[in-house]
Amino acid sequence: MSKLRVNAFTLSLDGYGAGPDQNLQNPLGVGGENLHKWMIGTRTFRKMVVGQDGGTTDINDEFATRSFENVGAWILGRNMFGPIRGDWPDDSWKGWWGTNPPYHVPVFVLTHYKREPIEMEGGTIFHFVTGGIHDALDRAKAAAGGKDVRVGGGVSTIRQYLENKLIDELHLAISPVLLGRGENLFAGLDMLQLGYQCTEQVATALATHVTIKRG
Repeated sequence: MSKLRVNAFTLSLDGYGAGPDQNLQNPLGVGGENLHKWMIGTRTFRKMVVGQDGGTTDINDEFATRSFENVGAWILGRNMFGPIRGDWPDDSWKGWWGTNPPYHVPVFVLTHYKREPIEMEGGTIFHFVTGGIHDALDRAKAAAGGKDVRVGGGVSTIRQYLENKLIDELHLAISPVLLGRGENLFAGLDMLQLGYQCTEQVATALATHVTIKRG
């Protein structure tokens, strides 16, 4: 059965999934790039995201590999697609990742502003959804063809799906970094009341990997 998953989503020790003041120079917010040291050196990241050879093949890489398995579609919040706010000024912005993004499947971007789909190299097609999280999920499941749908973030998008008990599995990498400010994933959420429990934890020098599932 198709699942709605979050994978390889990194949090700081104080619970932030991104730093403050996102802009073109700081796509993850100020200090947010420090969260992802566990992943950027892995073989999977180098192959899937930056198109390079080499990299580590340790436990961190195992979790990175798992994050791409059986994914038929993605859902992204508007901020994960780019720093532009409000109505789209034109069609020039096509994401952070260049001409060949690392998704290679349909991607459904939550937004309040209509925009025509963008077809990229490598099979990625960005669809812009103005009908909310349920509409995006319905469309993503249809496009996934029985495979899983992965919610890539950001924090606000994941929180909305958690609040509605729609996420089946959540893999978090807790990085030994303090951000102080930003977007906090669990603030105000009662995960136990929502039916979630921790089912796995594995620690490395660069992150503690935690898997949370809904019972």
